[in-house]
Amino acid sequence: MNLKRHGMVVGVAVAASLALAACGSDNNPPVAAGATGGAGIDCVGGSLTAQGSTAQLNAMNQWIKDYQSRCSGAQINYQGTGSGAGQQAFIGGTADFAGSDSPVKDADLPRANARCAGGQAIHLPMVVGPIAVVTNVDGAKDLRFKPATLAKIFSGKITKWDDPAIKADNPDAALPSTPILAVHRAEASGTTDNFTKYLAAAAPNDWTYGHDTAWKAPGGQAEKGSDGVSAAVSKTTGSIGYVEWSFAQVDNLNVAKIHNGAGEYAALSGDSAGKTIASAKRTGTGDDLKLSIDYTTKAPGAYPIVLVTYEIVCSKGNDAGKLPLLKSFLTYASSAAGQQAVTRFGYAPLPDTVRTTVASTVSSLG
Repeated sequence: MNLKRHGMVVGVAVAASLALAACGSDNNPPVAAGATGGAGIDCVGGSLTAQGSTAQLNAMNQWIKDYQSRCSGAQINYQGTGSGAGQQAFIGGTADFAGSDSPVKDADLPRANARCAGGQAIHLPMVVGPIAVVTNVDGAKDLRFKPATLAKIFSGKITKWDDPAIKADNPDAALPSTPILAVHRAEASGTTDNFTKYLAAAAPNDWTYGHDTAWKAPGGQAEKGSDGVSAAVSKTTGSIGYVEWSFAQVDNLNVAKIHNGAGEYAALSGDSAGKTIASAKRTGTGDDLKLSIDYTTKAPGAYPIVLVTYEIVCSKGNDAGKLPLLKSFLTYASSAAGQQAVTRFGYAPLPDTVRTTVASTVSSLG
């Protein structure tokens, strides 16, 4: 991926209470601002407030925990209010940065840029969140799907698990005649936007609903949040849904293999998701690191259904009193150690070709 050095980063923050409750433990004593707190963290005091994407919440919790457990005087608060709410809070000046699974829409960019005195609002890819297709089908745990099959299932054109198209994808599976319950998000969701982008790109003849944060296809069952979708699939025989990988892991759901542009059924892993991100193209200009994901990538072994959560910040014009902590925290989040720290929560690390560009951009924030 040809990403140039420059760009702003995303703010990350999680309430101290959430940070302390996050998974893992840390016995490192806190150190004062200006000291090195371990794990490549240069401690800075102060406070940050941010909100947005729930997809990145577990990653934010861990990064906040790591930072605050090592650095006294730092208070970082990130609230998972959803991508849209996060963008509006950033535009309105009530958030130091926002997390979003979708870029700021063109209609909102002038207001976002106006918030950044002498700069522009930019997108920094920080969190790779693979989207898992999860199933609950009696006697069939390791299912595989081509994109056309998924498009027909989620648009209501395939209604039984023993449909010939599903059988063709799974010739060795014992598929029952159980009705299919396709579960989708009830509210505006960056995960829905990215999942439907995949369907529109990989199965354009079978998915005619475009992409949007709101679910457009008829039928199915709507549930709020990835936790709601995950819970519904977990308890309902014959169901299928889409969730961030971390939720599939927490609820021990069956995760399907997905047919990619290389002609393989790819299993979801940090490595296979990272291969898709590595093939993405930069579409942002100037300091903006906005990406276009190739959902039909022919990279061998690539898992094609992924989302990137951006941290939206000002390239220039950040609050001078908060800028040192913003840069220090995002430097840790974009470091190799920071990226590795969140892999156990179902996130994939940024490929080094992307990560190093993001880290360089963070250092240039003003």
